[in-house]
Amino acid sequence: MMFKVREIMRGNGKLKEASRSMPDVQAFGDQRNIAIDKVGVKNVRYPITLRQRDGGEQNTVASINLYVSLPQHKKGTHMSRFLEILNRHHRSITPAQIIPILHEMKTRLLANDAHIEMLFPYFIEKAAPISGVCGLMDYLCSFEGASNGQDDFILGVKAPATSLCPCSKEISRYGAHNQRCEISARVRFTGELWIEDLVEVMESAASAPVYAVLKRPDEKFVTEQAFDNPKFVEDIIRDLALAMESDKRVIWYSIQSENFESIHNHNAYAQIERWKTMR
Repeated sequence: MMFKVREIMRGNGKLKEASRSMPDVQAFGDQRNIAIDKVGVKNVRYPITLRQRDGGEQNTVASINLYVSLPQHKKGTHMSRFLEILNRHHRSITPAQIIPILHEMKTRLLANDAHIEMLFPYFIEKAAPISGVCGLMDYLCSFEGASNGQDDFILGVKAPATSLCPCSKEISRYGAHNQRCEISARVRFTGELWIEDLVEVMESAASAPVYAVLKRPDEKFVTEQAFDNPKFVEDIIRDLALAMESDKRVIWYSIQSENFESIHNHNAYAQIERWKTMR
């Protein structure tokens, strides 16, 4: 298969057109008779603009993977087309845009299946509980999309928090050991669900949230908040599951908590995955 490349050059008010023939190697046939599930570009670092819950916008940098399926008779895909598609959409990325991007990938690359994975930091301004001093908290977020007969989108967030051990509090004459934990949630949903919404739900499941900036009155408050709200890793994940079950927007969730133990040389872990609509 051949295609024509036309170079338009402007000079002395006149257009000059030159053409030459180049082989389209990717479109050649392949005799091995093996289809490929995913082929594309990976770890593309790319600036994106995200809408915020308060109506504003946030600029960040994402690591993006773009894939399509490749039929058994085709030698290769056109890698440059992935970036061309991305260039048209990066200015205002929203969950609603992911499916149209996938459809364009299938159309431009003549594929039956398309996949996108985006991993990016998202910053939320958070006020300290007593002083009100504000600081930016960063959360690692993800968009995952697939179009392969059905369209699918998953929003993911990782949020740090504090957990305090109920057993340690119960058996100790004073104090209790506490630690940082990392809570993760991936959700399928209907309607509109903001990253900020998901973060608030996740943090509320822990013994206490964490903050970017704390003055001494704030430190006293969060320390006592955690002490008054002790939770095992099992408690965190069950309370988060209850919150997911009560949110009518969420139709599927995969949640986990990893507690980075302060007096053990291991981490505590719990995970739950549920389809709400299948009950």
